[in-house]
Amino acid sequence: MYDADQHPLSAFRQWLESRRLSPRTIQAYSCAAEQFLGRYLSVTPEALRLYKCFLLERYKPRTVNLRIRAINCYLEFLGMREQRLSMLRIQQQTFLEHIISQADYEYLKQCLLRDGNRLYYFIIRYMAATGVRVSELVLLTVSDARRGYADITSKGSRTRRVYIPVGLQADTLSWLEESGRSKGALFPGSRGEPVTPAAIRGQLRKFHVLYGLDPRVMHPHAFRHRFAKNFIDACGDLSFLSDLLGHQSIETTRIYLHRTAAEQQALVNRIVNW
Repeated sequence: MYDADQHPLSAFRQWLESRRLSPRTIQAYSCAAEQFLGRYLSVTPEALRLYKCFLLERYKPRTVNLRIRAINCYLEFLGMREQRLSMLRIQQQTFLEHIISQADYEYLKQCLLRDGNRLYYFIIRYMAATGVRVSELVLLTVSDARRGYADITSKGSRTRRVYIPVGLQADTLSWLEESGRSKGALFPGSRGEPVTPAAIRGQLRKFHVLYGLDPRVMHPHAFRHRFAKNFIDACGDLSFLSDLLGHQSIETTRIYLHRTAAEQQALVNRIVNW
C-alpha cells in the first residue's frame, strides 16, 4: 500500500520502479492507471467492468490486453488482486506480417553502402543479424563489438546473451578502425551519445521514401522478424531462437514457424490450378 499523503499515481510509479520494470513499461502502466482514475472516482468492480467495456469500444484487442495488464498491475499494487480483469483471447495468426523480404534487406544494405551511410548500414545489419530490439541495439558499445557478444537485460529483468556473428564482427572492427573509434557507443548520434530509437525509426521512414521501399516494413521490428525467420529456416531450433530473442514464452516464438503472407500467396498461386 502507498502513503496516504502521496498521490496514488506517484506511489504507483515508485512501486513499478522498485520492481525494476523498464522505463517504457512504467510509462505505459502509469498512463493506463491515469486513464482509469480520470474516468472513475474509485476502484470498484463496476468501475473495472465499465473500463473494460470502454477499452473494447475504442481499441484493438492487443491494445486492450496491454491496458488490462497495466490495470491488473495497478490492482496488485493496491492489494486488490482478487479484482483482476480477464484478458481477451487473441487468435494466433497463421502467417507473418510486416517482415522485410530478404531481397529488400539486401537492396537496402547496398543502397546505404553506395551512399556512404555506414552508420545505418551497420544499424540495419545488426538488427537483422542479431535479432536485438531497437531499445537494446542503442545500448551496444564498441567493447561489445570487440568481445563478440553483449549481455543484455531485457523484459522482465532477464539477462540474455546477444551474439555478434564473426563476419559482422570483422566488418564492424574494420569500420571502427577507419573511424578512429576505440570506445563508447557503437552507434553514436550527432553529439557522440548513443543514437535514440526514435531517431532510428525516423530514419527508416526516410529510407522508405528515398529508396522506394514498402513503408509497412520500414520499422525496426521488421528486421528482428527477418533475423528470426532466417534463423528458423536455417536451423530449426525453436527453443534456441526463443532464447536469442529474449521471449518469455516459446509460444511467442512459434509464429516464426509460419510462412509470410506473401510466401503463402506465392505457394497457393504455384500449386492451385484447378
